[in-house]
Order: sequence, then C-alpha cells, then structure tokens
Amino acid sequence: MHISHRLIMDKENFSKHIELKNIEINDPFWSRIISLVRTEVIPYQYEAFHDRIEGAEKSYCVSNFKKAAKAAEAIREGKKLPIYPVDKWYYNEENSDENAFHGWVFQDSDFYKWIEAVGFSLSNHPDNELKKKAEEIIELICNAQLENGYINTYYTINNPSKAFTNIRDFHELYCFGHLVEGAVAYFNATGDRKLLDAACRYADLICETFGGDNGKKRAYPGHEITEMALVKLYDLTGEKKYLDEAKFFIDERGKKPCYFDVERNQETGEGDHTYEQAHLPVREQREAVGHAVRAVYLYSGMADIAKNYNDDELYSSCIGLWNNIENQKLYITGGIGATADGEAFSFDYDLPNDLAYAETCASIGLVFFARRMAEINPDSRFHNVAERALYNTILSGMAEDGKSFFYSNLLEVNPEACKKDSRKRYISPVRQKWFGCACCPPNLARIISSLGEYCFAQNDETVFINQYVGAKVKSENADFEIVSSYAVNGRVNIFINPQKPIKLALRIPEWCDGFEISNAYEIKDGYAYINIAEKSEIALDFKPKAKLIKCSNRVRANVGKAALSKGPFVYCIEEVDNGKNLQMLRVNPKGSFTEDGDIILADGFREKEDEKLYSEYQKADETPCKIKFIPYYRWANRGENEMTVYVRI
Repeated sequence: MHISHRLIMDKENFSKHIELKNIEINDPFWSRIISLVRTEVIPYQYEAFHDRIEGAEKSYCVSNFKKAAKAAEAIREGKKLPIYPVDKWYYNEENSDENAFHGWVFQDSDFYKWIEAVGFSLSNHPDNELKKKAEEIIELICNAQLENGYINTYYTINNPSKAFTNIRDFHELYCFGHLVEGAVAYFNATGDRKLLDAACRYADLICETFGGDNGKKRAYPGHEITEMALVKLYDLTGEKKYLDEAKFFIDERGKKPCYFDVERNQETGEGDHTYEQAHLPVREQREAVGHAVRAVYLYSGMADIAKNYNDDELYSSCIGLWNNIENQKLYITGGIGATADGEAFSFDYDLPNDLAYAETCASIGLVFFARRMAEINPDSRFHNVAERALYNTILSGMAEDGKSFFYSNLLEVNPEACKKDSRKRYISPVRQKWFGCACCPPNLARIISSLGEYCFAQNDETVFINQYVGAKVKSENADFEIVSSYAVNGRVNIFINPQKPIKLALRIPEWCDGFEISNAYEIKDGYAYINIAEKSEIALDFKPKAKLIKCSNRVRANVGKAALSKGPFVYCIEEVDNGKNLQMLRVNPKGSFTEDGDIILADGFREKEDEKLYSEYQKADETPCKIKFIPYYRWANRGENEMTVYVRI
C-alpha cells in the first residue's frame, strides 16, 4: 500500500467536503440503497424506538424520554424525585423498577443518530410526514432538558445528583456528541433551530463543567465523539469556545494521573486505559489500540483539531495511527477490530476470519477518519480505505430489505460453531431485527443518507472526486455532473462547468491495474490532476477485473488462501451456492473467472472428505468444480448458512 512521507501540513492542500444540500445523487448502485434507507430503514427504526417491532429486542428510547420529560418537569416544580440505582450498564423490567430508566446507559444516542439520518435525508428529499415524526421526537428530547441545559435520560430519571460522576463508563459526553451531530444535521436541512438551541445550551454546560482552569473537571469522554461534534458545532455557529473545548478534550487525554483513576479515588492514575485510548497522551500514540469504535472516533477528532490549529505534531500522530490501521490492522473488507474482547483492535497482523469483530460502527468511524485525513492531505490512500469500508463491511451491516442488521461482520461463519462454541456466541449467522445495544442500525442510516459528503471536496483551486458516485453537484468553483457505472464496469463520465480555471483531482483506485482518462493529466499522491479552464467532459475507464488477493504471510489465518475481488467489491462464497464444508473448496489460481452480473464463477476443486480423523499424509483426492462467488455485502440474505471470504488456493 502507498505510504505518504509528507508529515508537515500545508494549508494550501486543505479541502472541505461539499455540503449535502448541493449534491443530488443519481447513481445506479447507490441510489437504490439511499432510497431503501429513506423509505424503509428510517421508518423501521422509528418503530423500533417505540418498541413496536415484533420479536425484536426493546429499544426503550421513547419511553425513557417520556419518563425524563416528567422528571424534568418535576424538578422545575421543586418536587422530590424517587432515586434509582446508577450502578449498571443495562437495565430492564427484571432488574429495575418500572418507573426507572431502561436499556443501555447510552441508549439516548440511538435517538440522536436517527435524527441525524433524518436531517441528511431531508436535505435532498423533502418529506412532510418524516419531518412531522422528527419534530415529535425533537419535542420529546427538548422536554427532557433541565434548566441548566443538561440532557441525559439515564441520570435525569434515576438520580440527577450523580450527573458527570462516572465520565469513563456511562456515556454522558458520548450521548451529548451524538445530540450535537443530530442537531447540526437537522438544522442544516430544515433551518429549524429548536434542537440546535437545546444542543448549544448543553454545549455551554459542557464548556462550564470541563476544562483546565477555574476548578473545572479535567476529564474527557470515556467514549469519544464529543471532540468532532464540538468542531461541527463550531463550524456552524462560529463559537470559538466549542472548538477550544474539543481541543481541551484532545490535549488532556492520556495525561497522568489519568482522570478515570482520579474519578475513582485511585490517585496514582496508573491503570491500563488502552481500552479508552487514554494510556498515553494522544501526541505520543502511534498504534491503534482498544475499543475500535472509540478509537476511530477519537482519531477523527484529532484530525479535526490538527487541521483547525495547524498542529503538525498532532497530525503526525494521526498519520502514525492511520499507517498502523491501514498496514497492520485492516481487514480486506474494510473492517477493523479483530477481537470481541473489548470490541477492540488486536496486535499487528492478528486478523482472524472466524473470530473477527469488525463492528459496523467501527468501519463507519474509519470512513469519518479517512475523510478528515484526506481533507488535510489529498492522498488517495485515505479514500481507498473508505471505499473498501463503504462497499463491503458497511453495506454488509444491513439486509437487502433494510429490516435486519449485523453488529459484527465476520469473514468466515459456521452456524454450528456460533451455537456450540462459547468463543463464538457473540456471532450471529443471520442479521437481527434489532439490538438492545442498537448503535449500528442508526449509524448505518446516517452514513448512507450522508454519502455525498464522503464523495466530493474542494478548496480554492481544486475540486476533488473521491468516490465515483453518480451525482449532480454545485460547488464554489464549478458545477459538475458525474454519470457513473463505476460499481458495474468501472466507467465514469464527468461533465464540468467551471466558474474559473481550476484543477480537477480524480482518485485512482488502488485496485486499478490500468486506466484510461480522456484528458491530459498529472499524477500526484494517487490523484490524476486535470487543468479545467472551460466547460469540459472527461471520460474515465478503470477496467475492473476479477482477481485473487493474498494477505501478508504474517497474517496466520490466511496462509495458503486468497480472497476474490473485483473493483471496489470483495467477494465471498456461501453454502447455499456451494454446499457444506466450504473449507473443502480450493480455487484454481490459473483457472478462469466467468462473470454473470455481480456473480463470479471460478474454476476450482472440491476435496473429498477424510473418513478417518488421522491418517498418513497423501495428496488430496479432488474433483474439479465451479465455485460461485457473490459480493460480500450480499451474504446472509438467503437464510442461515456457512460463509467464507478467504478460500484455499
């Protein structure tokens, strides 16, 4: 993989994504998925929040906000509230009072992500019925806000006096971050300030409570996202204190004594905080460790602060962390997080297929990080990784009907093992209708609804095409249209009308062995730069072909195996097409690949089963066969069955 050696930031390279309201996606591949999210996924999730999905785990979101609104009203009236425990991560009807908070302590964030997805959707697709539902939810959220700006149903319902007393574990700042992101997206789409004003009041409380002076708490989020949320709020409002607060959280993280220990009266601050990325000050971190979602949310915030403060030292840390993920800890599908233990990164080159965690949210966070790194330094490798995640793990996280979801996205699944092997009990061989811990479904809705923000960027001199999604786009420098069949055959036509002479930067995909561009260009850091002085048409052909990809032999799980890919897609094989015991199949690397739509038939062999457990070695008894591959994101849409990405060669 390409590694850039440019470590010092150059403001002239900085870019910013083009706003969603200026992008109208019309893509033969992605438009269907975006429409599915708008018409099926977002309404389905609204029903899930009301606990109306038969056979699904309860969300408790709506009921919690209703309880919190009543508690907030009682507090305003000076009434005494009942006190309930705040000592567990999860509460339900069996372990708590019926009037207490129910669900996971971070349950509020699901609501906020849904609001954000609605905002993104409304940016391009006005929908009065959906807007009405969003306004109902926003009213409920605002009714739960306390006089000082605080919003958190867990503490407001159970014990308001305990607010901000367990910053490490109980996710108040995480929920706040998602509230801000939802409020910003909804305001940008509708101009309605109600939720934004509530978020600003809460942000003001955060700024008054946390900081490095005047006796404020020297704390930082246990689960990161507040950092990049505050930067978004600053970008919208221009309030510098929000940006400064984000910088404080970044700067303070990992200092000794660790606040998470001080919070527990363990003054030495010597605990192991790799799980929360608080083991070292962030400017000293170079290895991606701990909970994978928390990590990439943190790294995204670090990139935001590095860019806003032109901080070369912080950017150098971001580069080191990116290099570690891309070159030692990234699944071929764009998944990250190799172990269920802490939903975390493992050690370098430890990428098991059948024990992967590869949480959907982690790949979404990786795309956040990629976009921010590319907006600092336009190097194709950032959006190459984003492309892997978008077309593979992220899409795998949702069924083709939009009504069931994966939390983990493994590269090899044996349903029998999921039921009988205790190490694999967390693995579901089929997507679930909902989760008690439902972070992934609304996260999917918000990133797919905001896809355009990850495709196109600009600065004073250049328009960047980072993902080849068909769209009509208005930017400050040019209006352009992309007519794309990229996902099918790698061909793209760009029609551009500049307001002034500019450069057009086109990402060259890493999977591309040879390409054709109709205009003269210059390659720099994986982008083809074309000078545009007048209305122009550019034709691109990236020539995707089916090919086998091997892992480094330092990845023990994949020695002697290969994965099939074509263009941005990774492929897999399923039992429903190829029979049981997929480990018996071997691809012939010298054979042919026959394509039928998005299905690929490969020449291969099936090994005869051994009847004895042990026998003297002899060459395997094989018969020729055709092996049927489908795109990885489509697996598990035809019932419970075996699946694998890597196949013996």
